[in-house]
Amino acid sequence: MSDYIIATSSTADLPRDWLEAHGIPFIAYSYSVGQRVFEDDCREESRAAVYAGMRRGDLLRTSMINEYAYADFFRRLLERGQDVIYLDMSRHMSASYQHCLNAAESLRAEFPERKLYVMDTRCISGGLGLLVMEMTRRKEAGLSFEEVIAWGEENKLKIAHRFTVDDLKYLKMGGRVSNASALVGSILNIKPVLYVPDRGTLDVVKKARGRRMALGSILSGVLHDLRDIDCTGTEIHILHADCLADAEYLRDEIKKALPQVGEITITQLGVVIGAHCGPGLLTIFYLCAGRRPE
Repeated sequence: MSDYIIATSSTADLPRDWLEAHGIPFIAYSYSVGQRVFEDDCREESRAAVYAGMRRGDLLRTSMINEYAYADFFRRLLERGQDVIYLDMSRHMSASYQHCLNAAESLRAEFPERKLYVMDTRCISGGLGLLVMEMTRRKEAGLSFEEVIAWGEENKLKIAHRFTVDDLKYLKMGGRVSNASALVGSILNIKPVLYVPDRGTLDVVKKARGRRMALGSILSGVLHDLRDIDCTGTEIHILHADCLADAEYLRDEIKKALPQVGEITITQLGVVIGAHCGPGLLTIFYLCAGRRPE
């Protein structure tokens, strides 16, 4: 038995099958539709149902994870007699992170013989998922607890995150754009292009005129990141919120421009970030030399 566990949250937006295949426990964020409350179970069918509902007009609300829930999650892991590396989304994206730190501190006192490391990943969504995958790959290759942490800390800011959204009303509801900006943007068919810089926030870095220009901006950013380095075999992960055709278009354009890259996977986006950005959100993640929004 390995002497440590890598664990994460549902906001890593990894498929449930992958998490189970690699023995990665996750704590689930929750969301509500009307009066009904659901757990983010990381299943593809749940994600598809959520986005179909949002297309029909459903409005989702998401909830933080409280300190008690984190403590219960960590306790169950530590009771296995193994150390724990825990990866959650960037501390700047959710107040849950402080609850996580508080719970971890109390569990360290409860289990003084065990190690519990909580990483400030500065990643979100599939970027967090990519970090989990890469650290798990190294754990399975035999690296120690300390070696895997060291790799993660050294490389977490080399994970590029690029996004575009299709409907400004979700960013307006979340307070990321004003009512006036959303109205003008909708009239002018503005599609924001977003990026996660080193500090781990989600920033609007460009405003494209129309969906195809927004996708072109993301493609340009990918080429900007990968053309000047040896990207042979680099894995690229595209996540989408009910916009598969756009995800396939972006994949095909990247393959044409960079035939040497590795596998380009397409999966559905998780529920939590999708609730804040809406159907039509398209995201892409990969390892590069460093974060450069361009």
